[in-house]
Amino acid sequence: MSAMKYSASFLLSFLFLGLSLPSASAHDVAGEMASAAKDFLATLTAEQKEKATYDLTVDERENWHFIPRPFEGKGMRGGLPLVEMRIDQQQLAQALLSTALSHRGYVTALQVMSLERHLWEVENEDPKRKSEMYYVSIFGEPGAKAWGWRYEGHHLSMNFTIKDGKLVSGTPSFYASNPAEILEGPRKGLRVLAGEEDVARKLVNSLDEEQQKTTIFSEKAPRDILTAAERKVSAFEEKGIAYGALNEAQQKNLNELIDVYIHRLRPEAAKDQLAKIKEAGWDKIRFAWAGGKAKGEPHYYYVQGPTFLLEYANTQNNANHVHAVWRDFDGDFGRDLLADHYAKSH
Repeated sequence: MSAMKYSASFLLSFLFLGLSLPSASAHDVAGEMASAAKDFLATLTAEQKEKATYDLTVDERENWHFIPRPFEGKGMRGGLPLVEMRIDQQQLAQALLSTALSHRGYVTALQVMSLERHLWEVENEDPKRKSEMYYVSIFGEPGAKAWGWRYEGHHLSMNFTIKDGKLVSGTPSFYASNPAEILEGPRKGLRVLAGEEDVARKLVNSLDEEQQKTTIFSEKAPRDILTAAERKVSAFEEKGIAYGALNEAQQKNLNELIDVYIHRLRPEAAKDQLAKIKEAGWDKIRFAWAGGKAKGEPHYYYVQGPTFLLEYANTQNNANHVHAVWRDFDGDFGRDLLADHYAKSH
């Protein structure tokens, strides 16, 4: 049976992996990741392992992207793709993915992947659309003092860094959805990234006239997220409305929006990231919007604090194509915490 024929049932078979993960610490999460990564690597042939594994300090570590890339030759993604794995190896790759994400984050990731099949169908079986072209890359030795891993393909890129037995970074974290809403067919009405859109729109529409003047910096939305797939990002020029300028209900709404992104991670890891945001100061967080406020109109927003950036755009394909990313200014790829390790390696 070909990979294409079993891909739909294969993806659905993993929707239940993250349903009942026990409460754990960030150290336990890292331990589960190391165990799952070792289980996965143990099944690989020498040729497969050569594709899947890298040193922690190689340039490929930060060579991430969310666009379709060639499946062979120049420009192809690094790592071992699902299509080149046996079904048991694919299952172990998905088990590794489930160790990092909340149930909602895991289901959303699988839904993003499943949209490749939808695009394949509506684009006359375009060969560049394959739901098995998602790649697993392991950087360093699982369980070592410092290591990392990536799960990536079109519209999905998740990067994790572990140091001293603790998950220290889950960024860059990129999810996208094309279409944002399926408009016809058996999956009509599916909105994979509904929360990223609806919670933000509720917030901007709750603002009074003066608040909107501060928040909306352009009547026209940018074509895409401004940070693209840059390896390192810096804070934007200060725009938008400050957390302290919102009323209590609006502040709760902004907290909910941040949670949509952060709680893609396992609860234990999300808790650590929210603590980092709180320590940097809620009052320093700003929300900015561009474009229309009504559903179906091109729109863009970002949420920025001293340490992080959440960026969202829905402008392409008649405003039915979402890109949404979570970045950490110093912590992407665990860069700040691995500085000494990198220095010694070079």
